[in-house]
Amino acid sequence: MNKYPPPVVFLPGIMGSALRDEYPVNPESVWSAIKMALNAYDRITLHPDNPRYEVQEPARVVKDQPLSLVYSEFVAELRHNLSPQPDEPVPVFPFAYDWRRPLAEVEKELAAFVDEVIERTKLLRHYAADGYGKDTPAQVNLIGHSMGGMIITGYLKNYGLGKVHKVATIATPFRGSFEAVAKTATGMAALGTSPGSSRERESARVTPSLYHLLPSFDMASGQPGALTLFNVAAWQPSILQSLASFFRLYGVKNSTENTPEQQAQMLMTSFLKTAAEYRDTLESLTLPDSKQWLSIVGIGRNTRVGMGFEKDDAGQPLFDLTEEKYCKDDWSTDPTKHSSQTGDNTVPYFGARASFIPTAQVVCVTADDFNFWELEDRALLAIGLHSDLPNMNLVQRLVTCHLKGSIPNGAEVWGRRAPDLPDTEKWDPPIAGLPEEK
Repeated sequence: MNKYPPPVVFLPGIMGSALRDEYPVNPESVWSAIKMALNAYDRITLHPDNPRYEVQEPARVVKDQPLSLVYSEFVAELRHNLSPQPDEPVPVFPFAYDWRRPLAEVEKELAAFVDEVIERTKLLRHYAADGYGKDTPAQVNLIGHSMGGMIITGYLKNYGLGKVHKVATIATPFRGSFEAVAKTATGMAALGTSPGSSRERESARVTPSLYHLLPSFDMASGQPGALTLFNVAAWQPSILQSLASFFRLYGVKNSTENTPEQQAQMLMTSFLKTAAEYRDTLESLTLPDSKQWLSIVGIGRNTRVGMGFEKDDAGQPLFDLTEEKYCKDDWSTDPTKHSSQTGDNTVPYFGARASFIPTAQVVCVTADDFNFWELEDRALLAIGLHSDLPNMNLVQRLVTCHLKGSIPNGAEVWGRRAPDLPDTEKWDPPIAGLPEEK
């Protein structure tokens, strides 16, 4: 048995990587924690003719680093907690990516990055002396927050499990979030820190990755299969009208055969088709040992757990995302009143469930699991439980215990069972001996 755990690759969530424009001689930051708060969408909005590039050209916007405000503490704690000695570091590599792009494209970059991390780790003397990659194939551990966990899932499905030892995902919307609908339809959602704007809404509608987050579960049972939103005919006309306006304002291709309205229809159909295929990819993953995967889910916060589909006076689709109707938190600390109508303020519980993780193995946490001093620190962020989960000490300890394979003596660590797991059934988390908090 090797002394050191495999190196770690950490993937942030959507909007969690900074972006920079490399067209200027001195590259400019165009997306950061500060610019996100200022609604700086002009420089990152994609072009309707070719959503691989920006609507404002000339430009060359590329990934930078994960946002330090959200993720620096998480990465630093993992490096400290996993390493036995300062001179024997366990590498933890952040993997930034352009979160606007289709996730299958990001997977290719992740595959190359995993290979790079393996080769770099082989150059560490203590890993080489420990036989890393000699007797058995070299592997990495993968950790993903939010959309980062979706990319990990797709990577494992398409590239195999051979190079991965263990996985931990935090608040990952495997079956989607209604906030993706709200962001696309109105520009206002629990994604990011801003209150929403028309520019944000327009930018969202030409962001391919956002459609990957559309919900695909039955709102009552949580089971997969409700793919209504992946059909362009289900969407209210304002979205297509906005895309058509984009083509009128910015389109440069010869459109003698198609009107802006037809171009908008084709573009959104393409976005939805790609997103639906990706969701099928996630649902079809199978694991030889699901205990190698720690799925941490946030609950106990008011979360949009559903939406309504109505018709306007002209018989056109009209979304009902009213908070009073669909934002709920019916979960409570009373075991007799636990409910699945809850979430982490961004991802509903059913959206965070994955077909390949048994319900008995899900580990839930709530805002009550922050200690007093953490709450004081986190009050400065005010960005909600979903975004703040990587900063929770308990989450950091859970991930560390999972990667190490045991709970250190005296460690303060615990978890909560899934709200739809009956009390009569055994809770069976991947971390052996993990105490259950009621």
